Amino acid sequence: MSESAAVSGSASPAISVRDLVKVYGAGTRSEKRALNGIALDIPRGSFFGLLGPNGAGKSTLINILAGLVRKTSGSAAIWGFDIDADPRRARAAIGVVPQELNLDPFFTPREAMEFQAGLYGVPKAERRTDEILAAVGLSDKANAYARTLSGGMRRRLLVAKALVHNPPVLVLDEPTAGVDIELRQQLWAYVRELNRAGTTVVLTTHYLEEAEALCDHIAIINHGSVVAHDATPKLLSRLDRKDVIVTLDADLAAVPPSLAELNAELLGPRRLRLHYRPSQQPFSTVLARIQQAGLAIHDLSTQEADLEDLFLELTRSRAA
Repeated sequence: MSESAAVSGSASPAISVRDLVKVYGAGTRSEKRALNGIALDIPRGSFFGLLGPNGAGKSTLINILAGLVRKTSGSAAIWGFDIDADPRRARAAIGVVPQELNLDPFFTPREAMEFQAGLYGVPKAERRTDEILAAVGLSDKANAYARTLSGGMRRRLLVAKALVHNPPVLVLDEPTAGVDIELRQQLWAYVRELNRAGTTVVLTTHYLEEAEALCDHIAIINHGSVVAHDATPKLLSRLDRKDVIVTLDADLAAVPPSLAELNAELLGPRRLRLHYRPSQQPFSTVLARIQQAGLAIHDLSTQEADLEDLFLELTRSRAA
């Protein structure tokens, strides 16, 4: 276990942020407020999604936690260590996989791993270079120059570098951008293993279906503020919206007036979509309305509101 993991008060959050503000170019005409007093707790052991549109403030928040950007005001702690009062141990408690493929092209993966371990002061006897390279599927490329690796392999090497000091918190900033499906599956299988073993994983991604499938908690940031934060199922339940897709036995020229309250729309001569709120109207009532309209059902399916629907609703409603 790393030094950063051996901290008292293990019930404290993996990451705790209070009233965090970042203003770029403060006092100048080009002043830009990137973070607007963010408050956020990320539970230990969680697989946490940090989502938001481009420019929302996600990367600024990550860079502050990683010690790469200075905050304007507020506080932040990683694994119980304040980033100002105890920066060395705070940085040792986090491993960050950046969006940019920032690798030295003349280093081999093994050399890059050893160099990174040295930067974190990991004794040679405790280094797990070969173990980590094997885990991310790079054993056969351990001695190849980084410049010869594919984009997917370079991204996996970034994950490996972030793990050299065995941090209890792993931050993945758009880790599957430009990675093919097979490599994405391999990467997620490994990250899931890390999470099951106790590593707190923080993920930013524009692949919202990945976030919905992987994350047990999600926060959505927009214009530097947290606009939603909850366990994933509770967050999705906020929309209270469901669609019913009906395939009919015969062609339909227009939507029956009796279905107007369900915002029915024709998708084709024999396909009809209806919208309803489960909290206000049980499905049995919707089905009865269809039958009362004299429609013969050939097939029927339902569609739940998903994370993309919620994301768009929250970010569009607050667009500048």
